[in-house]
Amino acid sequence: MSVLPLACSVRDCAQPLTLDARTARCPRGHAFDRAKSGYWNLLQPQDRRSLAAGDAKESVEARARLFARGVGSALIAELVRLAATLSLRPSDVVLELGSGSGDILAAVAQATSATALGLDLSPFAAEHAAKRSPTLTWLVANADRRLPLRDHSIALALSIHGRRNPAEVARVLAPGAHALYAIPAADDLAELRAALLGESLPVERSSSLLTELTPHFEPLAQGTVRARHTLDHDALLDLLRSTYRGQRRATGPAVAALTDLAVTFASDWWLVRRL
Repeated sequence: MSVLPLACSVRDCAQPLTLDARTARCPRGHAFDRAKSGYWNLLQPQDRRSLAAGDAKESVEARARLFARGVGSALIAELVRLAATLSLRPSDVVLELGSGSGDILAAVAQATSATALGLDLSPFAAEHAAKRSPTLTWLVANADRRLPLRDHSIALALSIHGRRNPAEVARVLAPGAHALYAIPAADDLAELRAALLGESLPVERSSSLLTELTPHFEPLAQGTVRARHTLDHDALLDLLRSTYRGQRRATGPAVAALTDLAVTFASDWWLVRRL
């Protein structure tokens, strides 16, 4: 039986879930089956009916191909470095909201030896991650709602260019535990935006993030990771497919005309501690 700190996702339940090889069950009898590919789907039936929930398979696969090309490697290295400073133990649990293809969480788990939980709304993302890293635990759940985790059970939470839900992250973090948040910096993908839109205006997001975090966390450190990758046409298409807004621009004359382009990938990150 698993002792992972999962909680039932049925409304007004939140009882502890016990996992065996095939089923997760709470004391009130609510049960969730494990998918053949290895992830756990904790969505309620009304949520599972939506075929548009989370990233599409094409987006997940595009993002995985970019990681395989080394795109994002600088950010992953920085996140691994920051996680390593926290002296996590194997019994400590690291949670990633919006875990996607699983590359970031797998790298942090390997570097720290901590227990890892990845949560994403997309079954395609969870399936991809479970196949790639079967020793970690992957959940399909909605990170914008109550997280299917027990109070004060997480040592480190990650939100990397994904859902944030700081109030819920604070609830599930242990007292004094940490969270790592990263968002696109003002010049992220500037060259691609200029190629498609004719201009690239900086997009400043830091102030709104800090406003969200302030009631729940104490900032400890902040930094920016910036790298440039020259991408060919196919990789640029993958980049468009991997971003929500880019998906809508993945066709048209400007996209068809894209050739090799040096693109800036920039992320602002914050290491914070639960108040």
